This record gives sequence, C-alpha cells and structure tokens, in this order.
Amino acid sequence: MKPGKYIILRATESVNLRDPFSGSAARSRGLAIPGAVSARVEVETLNRRDIADLTRDPDVAAIAPPVPVQLIAPEATESAEAPAAGGATWGVTATRAHRSRYSGKGIAVAILDTGIDADHPAFHGVHLVQQDFTGEGNGDGQGHGTHVAGTIFGQDVGGFRFGIARGIERGLIGKVLNSQGQGSTEQIYRAILWALESGAHIISMSLGMDFPGLVAYLVQEGYPADLATSFALEGYRANVRLFDRLTDLVYAQAMMSHGVLLVAAAGNESQRDVHPDYELAVAPPAAADGIISVGALEQTDDGRHLKVAAFSNTGPNISGPGVGVFSAWPGGRYANLSGTSMATPHVSGIAALWAEQLLTSTGRLNTAQFAAKLMGSAKTTALARGYDPTDVGAGLVQAP
Repeated sequence: MKPGKYIILRATESVNLRDPFSGSAARSRGLAIPGAVSARVEVETLNRRDIADLTRDPDVAAIAPPVPVQLIAPEATESAEAPAAGGATWGVTATRAHRSRYSGKGIAVAILDTGIDADHPAFHGVHLVQQDFTGEGNGDGQGHGTHVAGTIFGQDVGGFRFGIARGIERGLIGKVLNSQGQGSTEQIYRAILWALESGAHIISMSLGMDFPGLVAYLVQEGYPADLATSFALEGYRANVRLFDRLTDLVYAQAMMSHGVLLVAAAGNESQRDVHPDYELAVAPPAAADGIISVGALEQTDDGRHLKVAAFSNTGPNISGPGVGVFSAWPGGRYANLSGTSMATPHVSGIAALWAEQLLTSTGRLNTAQFAAKLMGSAKTTALARGYDPTDVGAGLVQAP
C-alpha cells in the first residue's frame, strides 16, 4: 500500500459466526448495539510502518485507502408524464408485487445514493430520515436517488402504481454521492454503519467502485501508467476486503438484533449488443461476500418473455426489471430509466415484502431465513429460451 490517507475499520471484539449464505465459519466483529461490541470507521494518514503495526492490532478489522465511487449511471433516461389512469408498471406486475398482500409495513429500507427530493408527491406520508455524507446538504441534485426511492416505496399517482413496497413508512436516505454522482468508499462505509444503527432491515446501493477513474487520477497526478494501475489495483483489492469484513459486521449485528440484507447493483459495463461475449463481471461492492448482487432484465420484442439486458454485468445473485422503468424524478416530475440501478430497487422492495411476511408469520427476522426467502422466490419461467443462468442468477425476483 502507498503511504497516505487510509480508512480503518475498527471493532473491539471478535466472535465466531456462520456466514448467513454459505453456512461456513466466518470471523466477525460486533456493532454498536446493546450488549455487543462497537465498530467504527476512522480515517488517518499512515506510513508503511503504521500500516504494519495496525494489521497486528486485534481491534482493526481492515485497512484500505479511499477509492472513488460513482453512480452506476442509467443506460437510458427520458422524461415521462404521470399516467392519467390506473394500472402499474411492468416491473410491479413482473415481480407479482401487485398480487401480494404485503406492503412493507413495519420495514425500514436504507437507500445509499444521491439523496432524495423529499417534497415529491410520491413520498407523501413516508417518514424520511436524511443523512448527508457528501457535504452538499440534503436533497437530490442528480435525480438518481429519487428515482430509486420511487421504485421501492413511491406512492401511486392518479391510481397508477410504480412503487413495490408502498406500505413502507420509514425511509433512511444516506446521501453518499454528490450531484455529479461521485463519492468515495469512506462515505459508503460510514453510511452503512449509520443505516444499521438507524434500524435498517434492507440497505440498497446502486453504485460501484470507479477503478478506471482512480487510474486516470493517478496518471494525472504524474504517476507512470503501470505504477498508477498497480496502486489502483491494490486499493481496489483492499476495499473489496474491507467490504467483506463490513458484511461480517452486518451479520454479526443481525444475529443479536434483527435480520438485515445488503443489496447492490451488478453494474452496467457489459455490451452484449456489440458482441455476445462482451460481458463484464459483477463490480464491487456488489461483488463482496454477503451482498446480494442484482442484474437487469428487459422484455423481449414480442413482450411475452424476459431476457438479460445487454448492459447488465454477468454473475449476479438475482435479477429484477431494469429497462424502461418509470419512477419519480426531482421537481415533482417522472422519468423512465434503464440500468441495474433500476433493477436493484425492485429487489430491495420485494425484500421488504418478504421481511414483513416473515415478521408477520414468525415474529422475528432472521438474516439467513430472510435471504433464503428472497433468493428462493426467484423464477426463471418467464425467461426466453436459451438464457445463460450465469447472467440472471437465481432468476426474476418474486413477491410473497
């Protein structure tokens, strides 16, 4: 690691747990909850000797340099008029949310994105808890976060439904990306811990690490291209490891309080429309252990089946509707967007329905059972023949 500014994830005690997805043993650290230990994110300027000393500190879970994080930008954006009549988006019907008797009541969802237009009619009646990690202040100068929130818990407009979990009464809005859709891993880590401390059951992220951007920045700073790539790669690896450790912490807390799931977009870098083999793998943080990664589906030309979107990265855990998605836009407007960023809130919204179903039927929310219900709901029956299972994961997410 290059000397300089580093993120330190600290925890005061370790416990042996089971990975909620694989069942394998995992060394995890607790969070700030009653009767447990605490974890925090610190940023310090370190040299190589400092780093070596810290790696031997039992309270240090992981160390990584901050790296740029960017919005997983939509592949297509177009303004849209609010429908004049009833009905629902194709995403609501494809996930069968319109047939579910659950609404997400009693469930708190955290959205880590560009913020939200809290005055939009789609969010009337929803208690929004906003926290800015960018320094810009609350609000949404980009639009992406507002669109994502609308898909998760947006209220009907003129009888037209586009929100998956309209019964959610509390939305945790962590603004981690600025108006240009840019941020850093430091902000993401702090926001995840904030969301957990605020009682989130689901944490939804439509963002990714900007490896090319980091290389370009280092080259601009005067580093030779090979050295810049090497430094960037080490920073990338260190942050993936830190995300892995942080998910350990998430599930340590979940075993002592209530279940929680982290959901993240797989990324939009693939170009199957250029060549069928032009497929990129799931990008971090979605690639980290314990985070449910989401791919995007679109309708076939005849509208009878679904297929993987050309841009959707390969290797997701599960998929959701991600092309031509209608939702809220700042200023009381609406827009149709396409991307794995649009598929992710469909999965997060359906996760809220499953969380309510589990709490209603069992009185508790266990992370392993929560994940199993969500993943087990996915279907492949609506997919067109010849689909690659690697591209869609378990299949199209379905409501209880």
